[in-house]
Amino acid sequence: MTSTTTRWDVLDFGPPPTGIDEPEHAVTVEYHGNDQIAEIILNRPHADNAITTKMGAELTEALESIAVQARVRVAFIIGAGARAFSVGSDLRQRNKMSREDWLRQRQDFDRTLYTLRQMRKPIFAAVNGIAYGGGSEIAQSTDFIIAAEHATFGQPEAMIGLAAGGGSPALLPRLLPPGKAMQMLMTGQPITAQEAYRLGMVNELYPVSELRAAALRIAETIAGNSPTAVEAAKRAVRLGEGETLEQAIAIMMDNHWRSAVHPDRSEGIQAFNENRDPVFQDADY
Repeated sequence: MTSTTTRWDVLDFGPPPTGIDEPEHAVTVEYHGNDQIAEIILNRPHADNAITTKMGAELTEALESIAVQARVRVAFIIGAGARAFSVGSDLRQRNKMSREDWLRQRQDFDRTLYTLRQMRKPIFAAVNGIAYGGGSEIAQSTDFIIAAEHATFGQPEAMIGLAAGGGSPALLPRLLPPGKAMQMLMTGQPITAQEAYRLGMVNELYPVSELRAAALRIAETIAGNSPTAVEAAKRAVRLGEGETLEQAIAIMMDNHWRSAVHPDRSEGIQAFNENRDPVFQDADY
């Protein structure tokens, strides 16, 4: 009997979408908590939220818009539907591309991921299912990851003759043991959310039905803190990565003093002593 198993069976891609109209917007943004929380939704559930050129451009636009809105204090990214966060670049669209078209798309995607990595505001990923290729790299490019219990993470680029180019060769060894990251990049084999949690790549696991509510709770907690202090802490961590201990501490102190002279510090101490919730200022850009 001839086996019908193929190398692609390790990857849980759904069948190609047929007879389904594309949504008007491949990325949507919803605001919560007096517009302090931005929920960014990858919105092609019929195609497992595969990233087209249009989706990449809309994600860049959403990130750039959120970045300059002082009232927005935190953002998170989630996929539409319960099956996939994003399976990465839409290979069916790429199948019809010329070399020049593909290179142009690659530059556009580089801008998207750079914009995400450079966000001053806190931003995290709520991975609600499959996260492969560029989808996994979107999650890796945020500040931290929470995930549904059935989620999977994979970098299958080598299986189609491509070295991963959305950040995972640099990011995965910071999130996982380097040997495990190397194995994922070389084999294309995905890991489960449970393994990602055990190895420290994922902070928290939830049933998929509870993931979005958990993301909102985390976002509400962050939004209730001083935006100036939160952004200073993020900047200290990001700029201190890879530095010597004393240089990292010097970077930390520079950002600490920025928060120490801000009015939010006085408000926080006063609110504590008056046993009330503090009223922090929006970040001043």
